[in-house]
Amino acid sequence: MKKSIIKIISKLFPNQVVSFAYNQLTNPQIKKARPHELVVLDKAEKETLKFYDFDIQLYTWKGGENKVLLIHGWEGQAGNFADIIEQLIEQKYTVYAFDAPSHGLSSRGRTSLFEFTELVGILIRKYAVTKLISHSFGGVATTYALYSNQDLKIDKYLLFTVPDRFIERINHVVQTVGVTENVKNKLIKRLEKETKINVNDLNVSDFVKTIQVKKALIIHDKQDTIIPISCSKNVHNHWANSEFLEINDTGHFRILRTKSVIEKGLEFLKD
Repeated sequence: MKKSIIKIISKLFPNQVVSFAYNQLTNPQIKKARPHELVVLDKAEKETLKFYDFDIQLYTWKGGENKVLLIHGWEGQAGNFADIIEQLIEQKYTVYAFDAPSHGLSSRGRTSLFEFTELVGILIRKYAVTKLISHSFGGVATTYALYSNQDLKIDKYLLFTVPDRFIERINHVVQTVGVTENVKNKLIKRLEKETKINVNDLNVSDFVKTIQVKKALIIHDKQDTIIPISCSKNVHNHWANSEFLEINDTGHFRILRTKSVIEKGLEFLKD
């Protein structure tokens, strides 16, 4: 549906359009895994975790005592890390990954940042990991989980791009759908009523000020058209224990499949 038509509908039926935009925020679209991703996932030991009404798909690639948990982005899945997983296995890591609620091979249903966040905290405890790797929105869920659970202590945290302000996610959906400012404000009020949290307080650059992470590295591509590099830079500027690496020519997704970038990230993870 064209944005111009949606704008007209937004003025005539704002409440219905709010529900439509809300569904866009809470119902991630399943994206088909690439053939190579499926090959890597097939090599993992699999188990299912009951989490609220979801059956969460968990993956383990057993290696040595060095353990790492991978946290994918919104509308992503564990297979997105396939090239990284292969490199980690070569370096004798035990690798843990999962498909978030309503993502990948986990069961479907309405979900949110808050369920994603809670699950990340549960899995950090379950696997007793002190090393993390996230991509994109996975960095929001992870930093929020660490912010909400100050007893969780992480030695090394590698972030491949990271958004900053949750309001930016709302703005992205609003711009993609093409709704009016009035509908946007109604959407924010609905989210805040249901979560009892001010969306303007959901900022990674605030979370990272107090989380228990000894060292972090953020890698972001200047040509990323999904998350502007300014988001990661602002997070870095507010995170005393972080380093920042600016790269070129990988965009938002190929960053996870670029050998030279993976090598730099895994070099950081080493003890």
